[in-house]
Amino acid sequence: MKIKNMRTLNEKQRTQAAQILTDELPLGWATLADAMQEIVERVDTIERDGNGESLFLAAMDGDDVLGWVGMLPGYGGKVYELHPLAVRRDKQGLGIGRALVMAIEKAAKERGGITMQLGADDEAPGGETSLANVDLYEDLPRHLKEFEPGTHQTAFYIKLGYKIVGVMPDANGIGRPDIYLAKRL
Repeated sequence: MKIKNMRTLNEKQRTQAAQILTDELPLGWATLADAMQEIVERVDTIERDGNGESLFLAAMDGDDVLGWVGMLPGYGGKVYELHPLAVRRDKQGLGIGRALVMAIEKAAKERGGITMQLGADDEAPGGETSLANVDLYEDLPRHLKEFEPGTHQTAFYIKLGYKIVGVMPDANGIGRPDIYLAKRL
């Protein structure tokens, strides 16, 4: 496996990356056209905030895209948002996501970043974490203390050292929060 800057990918590889996004994150990118638009808007546009610059990396096996990750600058380049991360379903569990996250964290740190942050929507039907389908306004501290990630992607990020730093109750509808995680680089 080799990790490459997505700006160097050819059209076929970009289409593979878009298909991965649609297959793995259909709530965000329901169609291949939506995913291709995301790639064009993000990868081909240099975003700057102070001294920060966006970056998108792909994990490659020969000419095949296995997964990809991006980072977007914020707070004058001191904080980067990890967005998105998607790995082909048949390649999950092989360390590809971990390698992509480690590579993007290294790049953020080299650019002067001190924190990586992300949002993880808990909006799957029926909910996936213990924060879904409950009234978080009642006692948010208790719900956070008793947090269970279940099959949600927060379990992956917690294993990589990320911590829950906030929750927006009902961000995606009643009982469907957005969970904010961050890690000092």
